[in-house]
Order: sequence, then structure tokens, then C-alpha cells
Amino acid sequence: MPAAGLGKRLGPGSNKPFYPLLEKPIVVWTLEALERISEIAEVIPVIKESDMETAIKIFEKCCFSKVKQIARGGKERQDSVYSGLKLVDKMTDIVLIHDGVRPFVEARIVREAIIAINAFDGAIAAVPLKDTIKEVADDVVKRTLPRESLWAIQTPQVFRYDFLMRAYEGAMQEGVYSTDDSALVERVGGKVKIIMGAYTNVKITTPEDISFAQFLLKKG
Repeated sequence: MPAAGLGKRLGPGSNKPFYPLLEKPIVVWTLEALERISEIAEVIPVIKESDMETAIKIFEKCCFSKVKQIARGGKERQDSVYSGLKLVDKMTDIVLIHDGVRPFVEARIVREAIIAINAFDGAIAAVPLKDTIKEVADDVVKRTLPRESLWAIQTPQVFRYDFLMRAYEGAMQEGVYSTDDSALVERVGGKVKIIMGAYTNVKITTPEDISFAQFLLKKG
């Protein structure tokens, strides 16, 4: 669970994973959701060095039974995820990657993704785009992309552990970086299945996302 982001778009001086959402850090809401999903055996949060002491205190106070170890975050998201993957038990068959600032993860998505792994190398949550998308260069429209074939990718993303590690190790050795884990799997020929995500499965990035998250929590 990568949670080492700086949160620049959330506002000056903000620390996104530990930003208070109804008086509880965002990352705690996410961990509580993951704790409730029975298929998940262990959660490895990836925390930046400067947040490590704070994270340990909060996680111990909350008594998260599935958090047994914490990985140290890296410079980029890919570095952070790789740091977490290296702590996973080598006998693990399936690994799930989920953003620490997506507190509304649904068990249904995880279960459907795990089932899909029987026939694919990965399964990722996504939702169809609602808006028309245009490719632009220098403020000039180059083309309009076919909306019916475009999906907005979310997490969780679920993979066969051995395949994902090979993809990550190859990318790290070659200096190839991506902000999307499935892109690294696709790069080495992996077959990835789309699982219907949820429009409420928001990644908290901007102040507007905080308002939406507060609305969802108060509603339900």
C-alpha cells in the first residue's frame, strides 16, 4: 500500500496520507477498509522516511492486525512499490497494490480481481470515462479519442506475485519508470483484465476530493 506521496496538489504544507479526514488520517481510513476484506492476509504500508515514526505510533494505536511490517518509501511511486514488494513473502501467489489515499476500496473489486487471476497475469480496477477526451499539443486539439474504448484506471491492482516481480525487476534494471503498475506488466507481455471499479473509489489528491470524501463518509 504505497502511502509515501507528498500531496502537493492538496495544498502547501500538506502531508497527503496523514491529512485529517473527519479527524482521522486518510491512510487510517484506507487501512481499516483493507482490514475488513477477508481475502487480504497482510498489508505492507510504504511510508516515507520522515513519516515513519508518526506512522508506527498511529498504526500501533489502531491495532491493525494485518500490518506486520512497514516498507520505506522511495523517490518515485515505482521505487516505493518496489520497496514494499521486496518485503512480501516469496511464497505468496497473489499480491494486491492499492493506493493509501483511496479509502473507499470495495471488497467486491478485490474478489472479482482475484477470480480473474485464474486466466490473466493481472486484474485492475477501472471505470469508463464520462467525458470526451481530446489529445492536445500547444493548446491545439490534435484529435478526439474514442470515449467508448477509454477507461480511467484505479487501484486495487492485483497480480501474480512472481510475474509482477519479474516485471518490476526488469524495469528497475533498465531504468524504465511508470506511475501505473499494470503498465510494467503489460510491457513484458502480461495479460491484464479490467475489473469494473467504482466512481466512489476516489484517489484523494485535491481539496475537492476531500470534500467529496467527507460527503461519502457522512452519507454512509
